[in-house]
Amino acid sequence: MAEETIFSKIIRREIPAEILYQDDLVTAFRDIHPKAPTHILIVPNHLIPTTNDVKASDELALGRMVTVAAKLAAEAGIAEDGYRIIMNCNRHGGQEVYHIHLHLLGGAPLGPMVSLR
Repeated sequence: MAEETIFSKIIRREIPAEILYQDDLVTAFRDIHPKAPTHILIVPNHLIPTTNDVKASDELALGRMVTVAAKLAAEAGIAEDGYRIIMNCNRHGGQEVYHIHLHLLGGAPLGPMVSLR
């Protein structure tokens, strides 16, 4: 069995989070360290550590993550002006929690996509 993550505990409501959406496939909640006025995390309810671990059987959950992002963007009032969805993979990609998740960011101009030093 894969290792437990903080997101697994949020999904099961064992630790507090501001959950905005939950169904049988995905859970969405506000990021506790927001990088934009709207910063929501959307995670599959079953643990997939990185995008490298995605299987064909995960396609329904991954598709649901994107449709939920669009729904939450509309509800947050950021859909018309625009938003960004980001999924990081592994250390160089900036992944911090090894349970894949989409970052839904918006509510202000987000600047360049990537800025290398």
